[in-house]
Amino acid sequence: MIARIWHGITLTSKADDYLAFLRRRAVPDYKSTPGNLAVYLLRRADGETTHFMTLTHWESLESIATFAGSEISNAKYYPEDAEYLLEFEATVQHFEVFS
Repeated sequence: MIARIWHGITLTSKADDYLAFLRRRAVPDYKSTPGNLAVYLLRRADGETTHFMTLTHWESLESIATFAGSEISNAKYYPEDAEYLLEFEATVQHFEVFS
């Protein structure tokens, strides 16, 4: 199993709306991709900014490529992300899951 981790930052004033967007748009996209095993949304407020992480579990690197494209280390963004995110990190991290 492979874990894929993405990080983004939004204004705390927009955090609830961004979470609703992720639940409405991103989570169904992840879950509809063959080989996706789980989707977790993580959130941490830090004053005027809020950090989000998505932690997803996948059967294989090939299943991640189906979701993210052939350059699996590139972050995948939606057009609506521009309304919320303060920056666009170019890459994500992948880890093998052992337990």
